[in-house]
Amino acid sequence: AMAKMSANLFGNPSRQMTMIGVTGTKGKTTTTHMIKAVLEAAGHKVGMVGTNGVYYPGHHYDLNNTTPESYELQKILRQLADAGCDACVMEVSSQGIMMDRVAGIHYKVGVFTNLYPDHIGPGEHSSFEEYRSWKGQLFQRCDVGVVNIDDENTEALLEGHTCKLVTYGIHAPKVDYRASEQYRLLRNKEMLGVEFTLTEPDGHTLDVQVGMPGLFSIYNALATIGVGKVLGLADAPIHEGLKKALVKGRVELVPISHKFTILIDYAHNEAATESLIETLREYNPNRLVVVFGCGGNRSKLRRYGMGEVCAKLADFSILTEDNNRFEKVEDIIADIKTGMAKGNPDAKYVEIPDRLDALHYAIDHAQEGDLIAVIGKGHEAYRDREGVKTPFLERELIEEYAAETGVE
Repeated sequence: AMAKMSANLFGNPSRQMTMIGVTGTKGKTTTTHMIKAVLEAAGHKVGMVGTNGVYYPGHHYDLNNTTPESYELQKILRQLADAGCDACVMEVSSQGIMMDRVAGIHYKVGVFTNLYPDHIGPGEHSSFEEYRSWKGQLFQRCDVGVVNIDDENTEALLEGHTCKLVTYGIHAPKVDYRASEQYRLLRNKEMLGVEFTLTEPDGHTLDVQVGMPGLFSIYNALATIGVGKVLGLADAPIHEGLKKALVKGRVELVPISHKFTILIDYAHNEAATESLIETLREYNPNRLVVVFGCGGNRSKLRRYGMGEVCAKLADFSILTEDNNRFEKVEDIIADIKTGMAKGNPDAKYVEIPDRLDALHYAIDHAQEGDLIAVIGKGHEAYRDREGVKTPFLERELIEEYAAETGVE
């Protein structure tokens, strides 16, 4: 009831825009960015709400929750509508639905990416089934659901759905938008991406390029294509948007050299690091170099895990600081090395405690064909030492150094 009041209070802003909600365990942020890019390429004014904050043309600010509280959310939607946005794409967390933050909002399109056991425990969802059913609620609040038919949870999640369905996938026997199992890797100064063949419902096929690497990028692109088609967009803006879409700090290429590839990614635990390195390995780099540290006053297990994975899977590691907070960087690096010794006692690495020096070292020692992943911080704009935050934006620091030293 409170949330409906909030909606009325702000004059039901969601009704003035085409609302698109994206739910799922992984891929929400990337998919919302891809949908935004496609809509903008088609000439729409787009607002976006999610993990990376609130965005609308000329404005950006951060949020505490992926899906804000209902009062705050309605206020944001009012801002977007008043700024002239005709579409709003937002990440919808299962918590956001459970806590009624999205009441009073009807979505034109709901998107389901995938489901993994996550967010289950005290103060979150009591079980996987409960988590799944809250995510599924989105499909009782939208006109069309665009869903990943390859996910084994899709059927259960859609129980009680009231929307029309459009499906996407690679393996399912029946699917509206299918990507070929074979895909091609695209790597040049401007792009680390993939190209796949799309089959449309009428059997028509066409090649699609996505400016992000890996199989998961194909799934996110399929979801985006489904949304674009539901909204009646032409092929050209869909293709242009998928080529140009970018999420700051997620496999974000910094285009400084024709000789080697350097990118930043916010992977800061073992699973994310492993998945990133495996994705990058497909590009057969000369060497796969990882620049990383671990946060201070955080789990030591993360240090052992990241050390182990990088020792096993990378060709060379540059160990440095992340946000040390109130710990000594030497102690954190010592823990990472314990993990490395377990993963591969012969792993090659160098220790460079200052992160800026580490970035410079990586660029100075890059070899032809190398792929360098700078991980852990992503789009963070600071570093934290002794609890003091100072500006540190990796993308800019890499670009500045490349310009100073004349990297080719």
